[in-house]
Parts: sequence; structure tokens; C-alpha cells
Amino acid sequence: MGIKNYLIEGGSGTGKTSVATELERRGYHVVHGDRVLAYVGDPETGQALAGPPKGADRIVWGYAHWIWPVDKVRVIAADTTYPVTFFCGGSRNFHKFLDLFDKVFVLDTDVETLNRRLDGRPNEPGFEPAERALVLRYHDTREYLPAGINIDTAGTVQSVVDGILAQLT
Repeated sequence: MGIKNYLIEGGSGTGKTSVATELERRGYHVVHGDRVLAYVGDPETGQALAGPPKGADRIVWGYAHWIWPVDKVRVIAADTTYPVTFFCGGSRNFHKFLDLFDKVFVLDTDVETLNRRLDGRPNEPGFEPAERALVLRYHDTREYLPAGINIDTAGTVQSVVDGILAQLT
């Protein structure tokens, strides 16, 4: 196993990408899971999937099948090149590799801050009112989130990262 591996998860709009970027700015090794690992697949088998079955809600289906390749996560986590590696992003198959992480941080924010952040996304490809509604539902239910150390991201990115770093072992 790598020297220290940490998972930073959270729902859409909670700040995963911003936290990852700030950690990188501070010199940490970061894996942007949503950019370099994620694909649409079966959360149990890892098999890549082409798209939702006929009649399925494509937005709900897409969120439910956003996964990371378990073997690749294991290889990165086993690399001892870096003293610390942060995996930042969301995946629906996190249960397949949670054992690799020294700690799991789950980003969260209040609904007003979340809505303000989502307001900045209306021109993002694929972002539509139905997706916003789903993001808000998942925020409320915490569906698809692992257990971990809750991190409030309503403050500045710098203060959020300071809070995470203060809890490293």
C-alpha cells in the first residue's frame, strides 16, 4: 500500500474539484477521480456500459453508474512515490476500494451554498433542471456517499483544505 492515501468524496457542488486544485497548489499529489478515473459502468462488476437501458431516466442512471476502475485505484494507492496521495471525486463503487484509504473525508455544505454553486453551472454540458433536482435530492439523502469525516465546505477553499490537512494521520 502507498505511504498515505486519502479519499475526498462528496456530492456534486460540494467542492471536490476546488479542494483537489488547492491541494495540488500546495504541492500534494492529487488524483482527480472525476477527470482521470471515472467512467460509466456497473458498480458491482466494473464492466463499462454504453448507456441507460430503454426507458430509464438517463440522469439518475448516469449518477448511479459513475464508477472508478478498482484495479487502477489499487495500483495508484500502492505507489509509494509520494508520501501522500489524495483521491478526489465521486464514485458509486467506492465500497470496492475503501480499504485502501487511511481516512475518508466527505465534503458537505448547506443547501444555500450548494444552490449558489449550482447556479454557476447552467451552461455546463448536460446540466439541466432535472440534474439539479437530483443533486439536491442526493444532498438531502446523502445517497451514494461513504461514511467518513464530514467536512463543511461553506468557507473558503483554503480554510477547508487547512481543516482536512489538520486531520491527517
